[in-house]
Amino acid sequence: MSAREGSEVLDRTAHVAAAEGALLRADELVAGYFPGVNILNGCDLYCREAELVGIIGPNGAGKSTLLKALFGLVKVGSGRITLRGEEITGLRADRLVQQGVGFVPQTNNVFPSLTIEENMQMGAYQRPKQFQERFDVVVDLFPALGQRRSQRAGSLSGGERQMVAMGRALMMDPSVLLLDEPSAGLSPVMQDEVFLRTRQINRAGVSVVMVEQNARRCLQICDRAYVLDQGRNAYTGTGRELADDPKVTQLYLGTLAKA
Repeated sequence: MSAREGSEVLDRTAHVAAAEGALLRADELVAGYFPGVNILNGCDLYCREAELVGIIGPNGAGKSTLLKALFGLVKVGSGRITLRGEEITGLRADRLVQQGVGFVPQTNNVFPSLTIEENMQMGAYQRPKQFQERFDVVVDLFPALGQRRSQRAGSLSGGERQMVAMGRALMMDPSVLLLDEPSAGLSPVMQDEVFLRTRQINRAGVSVVMVEQNARRCLQICDRAYVLDQGRNAYTGTGRELADDPKVTQLYLGTLAKA
């Protein structure tokens, strides 16, 4: 066994031990968009109850593909995904929503012709009787959504649309929320707002798995993080550990970690 192979065995052993009892767990995922062309090459992840987990890495590393695989939008060639210990690999997105998984895509994440309130209704379409109860919860987190409930989502700024998308995903009372690049394309002020709201959602008891381009800010707010490279886990650790790791800084964060 080579030194590299031995290191990989140790990493897998550590992952299996640490992931025991996790809310959401992925083991050795291999997945891609076309047969024979894999983006994920044995990727691991776990998220515990009320934990905020960040996923960072270079462009093309497989970060968004990992979230889409977790949410049933990309076919998993091999590997296993579990939620509360039960396998959910390959389940349709609507089934995953019923079981407590929410997903906010990076783009096209609102219904622009619908009002904010109608977007929230779409989020609760599987449980319409719980609409008012859940809407009240969402408005507590995002007061502006209640104040502007009659405004069409298409007239909102990018940051406001992101709040609508996050609020809509919360309408089904998920136990875990998957966020794909929530700060992408936003002004620095709105990026700060998105990170603040994400942390508030997490502190309200929702586990969060967040793919994020702003690596520095992601590591500041997350409990743990994964650095992906070429569809594999390159580094894992707490946000502070990764932000302070010279190798991670040099290879993946660059000047972002020093800003």
